[in-house]
Amino acid sequence: MLVVEDDRQIVRTLRTSLQARGYEVLAANDGTTALGVLRSDGVDLVILDLGLPDLDGLEVLTRLRTFAAQPVIVLTVRDSQSDKVAALDRGADDYVIKPFDMEELLARMRATLRRFAPDDARPKLRRFGHVEIDLEKKLVTRNGVKVHLTPTEYQLLVAFVTHPGKLLTQRWLLSRIWGPDYQEETNVRVHVGHLRRKLEEDPSNPRLILTEPGLGYRWAEDA
Repeated sequence: MLVVEDDRQIVRTLRTSLQARGYEVLAANDGTTALGVLRSDGVDLVILDLGLPDLDGLEVLTRLRTFAAQPVIVLTVRDSQSDKVAALDRGADDYVIKPFDMEELLARMRATLRRFAPDDARPKLRRFGHVEIDLEKKLVTRNGVKVHLTPTEYQLLVAFVTHPGKLLTQRWLLSRIWGPDYQEETNVRVHVGHLRRKLEEDPSNPRLILTEPGLGYRWAEDA
């Protein structure tokens, strides 16, 4: 995991406690370094301070969500409702206020990591209202009738249903499905449109695949 924090004492405390519990810990003391690490390293969780010396933590969140979907727990002294809402809207998965209790932070980490568990640790059969997805059989049904999807449509659907409620940017989806060098974002919009026509009761008023204007898409958690 990656701790993004410029307070060396907090970094030491977190590193000692987390490593004692078997976590591998990387640290970055500013936002620019953190984004570089996240682009090159397989980090599975980010603990992010908002008060960084170069970039505000909210800006780090915004940039992170253009290329990655790792869970992020904000750890900050900012305790206003507006800061919390802003962080969650930009892609944070949890928000913890300093001073913090280590056991509570660890519990929140475990809960967050469970939500992002590898696919083989999750139920293979997912139901979302009138849509049922069997990830083991690669079978999708709508109102009990099999839905025929192209391989690309199915990959896109799997990306959505294995990250319910998460903002998935067009760039992240492109990298996940077409590869890191692919740049044509129109492809994402076209295939999302196809999926909506095949899965939604009313494609013009989608309830499963929600658009986040200018950012990407989100599979509705309560679908």
